[in-house]
Amino acid sequence: MQSLIKEGLTTVTNFNWQRRAALKGSAATAALTIALLAGPAAYAQDSAAAAGAADTETIVVTGSLIKNPNLERAMPVSVTTASDIELRATNNAEAILREIPGVVPSIGSAVNNGNGGSSFVNLRGLGSNRNLVLLDGNRLVPADLRGQFDLNNIPVALLERVDVLTGGASTTYGADAISGVVNFITRRDFSGVELSANTGITQKGDGSNFRADLTIGTNLDDGRGNVVISLGYQEVDPVYQGARDFSVFNLDSYSGIVGGSGTSVPTRFTLARIGTRQMNQAGTDFSGSSLYAPYNFNPWNIFQTPFKRFNIYSAGRYEINDAVEVYARGLFSRNSVSTIIAPSGAFALSVQVPMNNPYLTAAQRNAFCVNSDFNPNVSGIQSLTPAECTAAATATGSNDPNYRQASSTMWRRATEFGPRVSEFITTYFDYTGGARGGITDNIDWDVSIAYGESENRQTQYGYWLNSRVRSALLDGSVNFFGPEGSITDAMNQQLTGNSTVSTGTSLLQAKGMITGDSGFGLPWAADGVSFAVGTEYRKYTAKQESDLLSQANDLGGAGGAAPNVFGAYEVVEGIGEILVPVIQDLPGVQSLTVGGGIRYSSYSVDAPGNPSYNTFTWKGEATWDIAAGFKVRGNYAHAVRAPNIYELFYPLTTGLTSLSLDPCAGEAPLNNANLYAVCLAQGASAEVIGNIGQPSAAQANATTLGSVDMKPESSDSWTVGLVAQPDFLPGFSATLDYYNIKIKNAITAPTPGDAISACFGNITASSATDTACTVIRRNPGSGSFDGDAAGLYLPITNSGQLKTDGIDLTMNYSTQFSDTVGLALGFQGNWTNSSKFKSIPTGLDRECVGYFSVNCASIQPEFSFNQRTTLSVSDLDFSLNWRYISSVKFEPQQLADDLEAATELGCPDPSGTDPDGCMVDERFRNIGAASYFDFSLRANINENLIMTFSAFNIFDKQPKVVGASVGSTSYNSGNVYPSTYDALGRRFAITARLRF
Repeated sequence: MQSLIKEGLTTVTNFNWQRRAALKGSAATAALTIALLAGPAAYAQDSAAAAGAADTETIVVTGSLIKNPNLERAMPVSVTTASDIELRATNNAEAILREIPGVVPSIGSAVNNGNGGSSFVNLRGLGSNRNLVLLDGNRLVPADLRGQFDLNNIPVALLERVDVLTGGASTTYGADAISGVVNFITRRDFSGVELSANTGITQKGDGSNFRADLTIGTNLDDGRGNVVISLGYQEVDPVYQGARDFSVFNLDSYSGIVGGSGTSVPTRFTLARIGTRQMNQAGTDFSGSSLYAPYNFNPWNIFQTPFKRFNIYSAGRYEINDAVEVYARGLFSRNSVSTIIAPSGAFALSVQVPMNNPYLTAAQRNAFCVNSDFNPNVSGIQSLTPAECTAAATATGSNDPNYRQASSTMWRRATEFGPRVSEFITTYFDYTGGARGGITDNIDWDVSIAYGESENRQTQYGYWLNSRVRSALLDGSVNFFGPEGSITDAMNQQLTGNSTVSTGTSLLQAKGMITGDSGFGLPWAADGVSFAVGTEYRKYTAKQESDLLSQANDLGGAGGAAPNVFGAYEVVEGIGEILVPVIQDLPGVQSLTVGGGIRYSSYSVDAPGNPSYNTFTWKGEATWDIAAGFKVRGNYAHAVRAPNIYELFYPLTTGLTSLSLDPCAGEAPLNNANLYAVCLAQGASAEVIGNIGQPSAAQANATTLGSVDMKPESSDSWTVGLVAQPDFLPGFSATLDYYNIKIKNAITAPTPGDAISACFGNITASSATDTACTVIRRNPGSGSFDGDAAGLYLPITNSGQLKTDGIDLTMNYSTQFSDTVGLALGFQGNWTNSSKFKSIPTGLDRECVGYFSVNCASIQPEFSFNQRTTLSVSDLDFSLNWRYISSVKFEPQQLADDLEAATELGCPDPSGTDPDGCMVDERFRNIGAASYFDFSLRANINENLIMTFSAFNIFDKQPKVVGASVGSTSYNSGNVYPSTYDALGRRFAITARLRF
């Protein structure tokens, strides 16, 4: 049963429990008491002893002797063992979790653009800020303003297993564990020396990785204590998108042709009379069309983020006497992550172009003179006459009466300079110390205090500065008007500058628990009532400190400003849980146990007015062990999540979001009076309407902000399941669980599709005075969602709603054919029935299971599973893992919206391949079911050395190409979804583990 009583005190060792259990009865009771009170880590280790002491069954996770906690608790638990981690040759925790059914890929190492140097986990697709990541049942300091833990800091070498619990964990671990918890369990009482090393490479010879770990531990004073220290180093090389055939060129998902960014080369400028025009390739004149040569940024981007990490983990405990044991744990890591993206430049930069710029050709100058507005204070376009244009060309300076400047928006890629590189250096530590002991033979106490800090320092290289580009245009020191190559190294050095952004977080926590056996029970049960009571205190602080360049959004192509932010809040909690055996050892009821828990939380926000709120979470659960190895289990829980520091304190800031279609693009507004009026009301000038382009690189500006008035969101979740370990089939076990989670008053922001639909949902009825329309702002010069003070408005509110439900299935079977030959089969699957999101009460209740689009973030398939088969022959293990992902398709709601717009706006052939880009290309609307097969050979060379040889994606399954503009750029990258589908191809690894 998942509770504080059995799971919450995961740091407890077998301190003095053997003596106490022996006083209570049999050896079986002693072993089980050790297991239950020591938490899942010790429970797993001692399950064999318990089975040996009594005539009970032991369920073993495939490839390990670890007892599966999924079979002992009222809540579903997904388990990944150390053996499975070893077979996967995994170098980081994010990769371990990414392949677990029911875990939706979050920000991680497979997508380079915008990952911020961190990796997160997203349980059930409800958001990576709605779950907790624990180490041995304890919280760790988060990595960012959103309170998310960076999985790069988990000590993989020392893991015994990983438990993933769905929903209902808030009472046990904290009120904000709405979708569940991921609990990394470390090995305990390690004694000896272990050296492990792993290296791997792709079949194409790139993406090499290396990991080495040294662990040393020893028992003290005849077992009264133990200390362990583990040192690790990891290094991963990048894999560039240009090194894979399917991602060499950027494909537009709508037109189906090679696309790219509008920040291209040669330079593009907006001209008031005719819209946006690009210089011709010779750099002598403007082209005669609004079409431009898109820049292919794919080869610069990467599928595997380069990464270096050094980490130290240490833990110790010592039994001072029979009543008191002290313990401590320390975690330190230093991570270096480099993100590499295409060159910087001027991205929709508002500029003034002086007509005396020495690099302007006569034809270029004349185009500015005829088509630009040189007096915006007077209605209409105020062009220059030929004589005024000629005089302006020779003006000696701004004081010359003939001096003229043209207002424009500029796009120019800095291809001569090289890529943009952000180096993220994270320094992380988290320490815990405490003491525990016994009040009586049956009741125990545990008090601890922990403190941690994380500092992520981002240094950005290779960026043009917007301010210097503007200055260089005015003083004529840089040639922005020539062909590619016209900007020299000396010019580039004049335009560039480095910038830094530092994000720091801290977490102080203290807790005290009393847990044990009450000494009494119900008359129909042999075991007594168990309980746990306690209190917790936590204080979070987080800050973002940026230099002036980042604060002012002066970096060309940085995606938006990085404002200074500081916030803090604290919470005091009281917790209580009870576990009541109701009936035991009766016909049809081998055991019936019920439990419950409650947690009271009092939050105080460090802000003017001292906002505060109090919340309750609670749960009820039951397990009914029928007989002959069959058990029914269920739970119901109410949880809350308080707003994090980002949601409370983030100021009004404009950044980037994903958007493929703009209803105001092209000639559509010229054929629809309502649409024309809306585009005009949003800030587009009348002169550019009819020539507005689609969002460049499927990205648009978006403005968001937080508020200290934000309130907690709440959820209700329930699960019901069946556990089968039939007596008539030794070695077999299965669990089948249904889960249902609903979140109301959710702290969310609208999706881009929500914002567009709110205004343009019915184009013929769109209103220029509707707030949903006027809150959207456009660049006057281009009419697009780029440039200063333009974009969608996506504020964070308390008006969202999320809900999901589905079924988890696990099956395990093991048998021994002889003393040297055995077989183990394991299956872990998830079927997600639904996952819906509504950003506002009147908005669309958007379904995202089995769909992809800019509104659905990462892909969440309807059905996925892992199936591992391991054949053991003497000292060899032959293991095959099959990972399956069901088919997905382009979101029907978005497709319907696109079709409606295409039909009303008169796009040709809107139901098929459409070169005008009104509808997603038919080839990119579906991703078929995918199967990946991995093979590992593990050899026990001798009693000290184990070697593992692995081949991943052995059939070299390639990801389905869907283009680069069909989804969110955080997940849709390189024309594919690389966090869900393997983009690296066949690869190999070898691992050696030496133990003394």
